[in-house]
Amino acid sequence: MNKPYPYALFSAFGVEMEYMIVDRKTLKAKAICDRLLFDFSQNYSGDFENGEIDWSNELVAHVLEIKVHRPAQLSGLSEIFFKNVQEINRALEKYDAMLLPTSAHPFFEPENETQLWPHEHNEIYALYNKVFDCKGHGWSNLQSTHLNLPFQDEKEFAILHAAIRVLLPLIPAIAASSPILEGELTGYEDSRMVHYLNNQKEVPSLMGQLIPEGVFSFEQYHQEIFAPIIKDFSPYDSEGVMEHHFLNSRGAIARFDRGAIEIRVTDIQECPSADLAIVEAVVGVLKLLCQNHVENPQKIQSIETTYLAGLFKETIADSRQVKVESEPYLHVLGITQVSSPQEIWSQLLHRIELSAEAETVVSNILLKGNLSQRITKSVKEGKSIEQVYQQLGNCLAHNRVYEA
Repeated sequence: MNKPYPYALFSAFGVEMEYMIVDRKTLKAKAICDRLLFDFSQNYSGDFENGEIDWSNELVAHVLEIKVHRPAQLSGLSEIFFKNVQEINRALEKYDAMLLPTSAHPFFEPENETQLWPHEHNEIYALYNKVFDCKGHGWSNLQSTHLNLPFQDEKEFAILHAAIRVLLPLIPAIAASSPILEGELTGYEDSRMVHYLNNQKEVPSLMGQLIPEGVFSFEQYHQEIFAPIIKDFSPYDSEGVMEHHFLNSRGAIARFDRGAIEIRVTDIQECPSADLAIVEAVVGVLKLLCQNHVENPQKIQSIETTYLAGLFKETIADSRQVKVESEPYLHVLGITQVSSPQEIWSQLLHRIELSAEAETVVSNILLKGNLSQRITKSVKEGKSIEQVYQQLGNCLAHNRVYEA
């Protein structure tokens, strides 16, 4: 790289949110993303620029992504996203459809209902389907909030990548929102990530252990992550359709094409104010970790990938039962005693500043449980799954946090 990337560490952020399109009454998934986008753009390109927010297609035709047009500040962003949700819901009324939150549809049957995006760039999705068979929850029934954090040079990349690696296993503790698949409680808080972990077994190097390897230079990243990906996937991609940045499926991926690291393990919540509150908390803790370790990064860089991957798997199962005991890991977080992920979050959040809205939302999560826990509580107390998810749709429509 001959010149620095345009955005310095923590100077601006890219946020992307994915939503299901469903029938307003039955909640059955509706594969009409193309019709919605055509209504606004008059073509099937899969993209529509709506001022500060872009709308675009995803792998399957019942999912819509909305994202910032360019890196932005977090202040006021939840309201901007909410206005777009309102506009999309109004546009979907003529199809008797609406957006539904949470990271997994509670009744979706991927074997029977999966419809890939049929228009522009379909060759990419068709190749994925040929290699991996996308008729599975890990492909066609998972919605997330992606956070892109910029780095300007290799030094910023190194400390940011180190901080993200150690925080990834803790994110589902506050962000899990997928306890139900095919009409049944799965027993996992984050069913989306359980299935995501297993959806590319045919080419293991694409995901690795989900937690990125401990690589902290541009050259090392290309040699240890991108090179195996390109080598292992090339037999499936005779026409050169895929690009290595997109093939990298780790829980956080380096985007050297735009100077950012993209975090992909965050389940989407019930409303934009909740999503942006979690984003703000993640950013605040990452900033704290970078500040604490930038001058002496060896300890935070030395946390083993295998340990982090194991902790992640424990957290997505039942974060309340997890006890984080590793002294080196706790030390880099600044925690002095064995703690649950929620207790760690509570201690970390006392050390950072959040907006009033974000602090209210995250405090509620720590007090009453993540969204997955609150959904589970409602179902176990006698509400039907239909009732719960209709309420969740209402939460999205009014930018309101779900109360069990």
